[in-house]
Amino acid sequence: MVKLKRILTLGLLLSVVGYSNAQEIVLNKYRFGEGLSFSGKNGNYEMGFSGYVQPYLESRKFLDNDDATSYNRFRMRRARLQLSGSSAQDKLTYRLQLDLTGGGEFDAALGSVLYDAWIGYDVSKRWNVSFGQKATPTDNLEFAMRSVTLQLVDRSALSSAFGCIREFGFFADSKYKISRYSYIKPQLAITNGDGINVFHKDHGGLKYGGRIDYLPFGMFNNFGQYRQADLVRELAPKFVIGATYSYNVGISDRRGRQSESILYLDKNNSELLPDYVKYGVDFLFKYRGFSMLGEYVNASARVPGEITQRVRVDGTTSTVFDVNGIQDVENYIKGRMMVGEGYNLQGGYVFKNYISIDGRFSYLKPEANSFLNNGLYYNRSHYYTLGVTRYLGRSYGAKIQLDCTYTNAKPGSVDINSIPIKGNEFLTRIMTTFSF
Repeated sequence: MVKLKRILTLGLLLSVVGYSNAQEIVLNKYRFGEGLSFSGKNGNYEMGFSGYVQPYLESRKFLDNDDATSYNRFRMRRARLQLSGSSAQDKLTYRLQLDLTGGGEFDAALGSVLYDAWIGYDVSKRWNVSFGQKATPTDNLEFAMRSVTLQLVDRSALSSAFGCIREFGFFADSKYKISRYSYIKPQLAITNGDGINVFHKDHGGLKYGGRIDYLPFGMFNNFGQYRQADLVRELAPKFVIGATYSYNVGISDRRGRQSESILYLDKNNSELLPDYVKYGVDFLFKYRGFSMLGEYVNASARVPGEITQRVRVDGTTSTVFDVNGIQDVENYIKGRMMVGEGYNLQGGYVFKNYISIDGRFSYLKPEANSFLNNGLYYNRSHYYTLGVTRYLGRSYGAKIQLDCTYTNAKPGSVDINSIPIKGNEFLTRIMTTFSF
């Protein structure tokens, strides 16, 4: 698998160089925020280069606590470069995206420079297949939307809890027009199920899943299905409703985002891992500056009864699976996984002066035994967010965002110093975006 990834990345770079040498390249009209676009004089080959940076500040306050400190954090949230292209004659497309911060979408420990690296081929007018590392269609709709286009500073708690973000494998995408205006867009994926950049042994089996979207009123303008705020101000109502499902055979972490962090064995010391099942439904509506996004996700685990041992961080094993003083293998394993359900509902309006007012409500309901009950990272049920964005033009290329989130912390929650929280939390975030 590691060799395949290296070959894929090298192939992308060589294809760009090969095409550039084979024909004269001309610069197309530049659009701020959309990157530089090049094409061959015969129009057969197109190549795009884009990027953006997002400096970020957050201030967290624990309410009704003895600690009156505000915990501040400054960082470069994202700094990305993307190279993409296509060849109409060869029916090929590709993308290479790098994140220069080295940090993951949510977990810094999962950081990687390489985000996207895939090559696609048009099998027919309706179907495209691709191989490599890319965003998985089995996540909720918010993950199909580029980070630079988010209407609030960051993604929702629902996305943080259940998203796998990017995976390596085979993908198939299609689009069918079923009436004068309506379309169906099915997507399929067979991946390693271990997230991005697995540079060591793959554990468990493959992940199988897909998504199907229905658009009754036609396609969104300017890729609006994959962008949050309605900056183009759709002149006619646009709507998409979708459903996702995935089955991950043998995961070795909490949700299938990385490999080898949590391992189990049977009585013969053979590796045996739980399966992870996830499904969801979502929708997006846009009309004349107004947008609304709704999402629901349910995740559960299938734990083999033959598991008898767990592997500690230092490589040693233990047969103890203690849950409230009782030996309970199944619920102990579920307690280390992201199992449960939740929903996210958000909306906003972009005024003609390019100021946007947006709001979001997210709700998480973990199973009785789930890592979503962890007092430090989760164990919060209700998330209320209100934000304002100033777009510096009719594009996502430059903007200033401020949002505030009030979170209900359930009993057992602790702050970043592991001190029990008596009240709730308040989080303020500011981020600027500049693209080219």
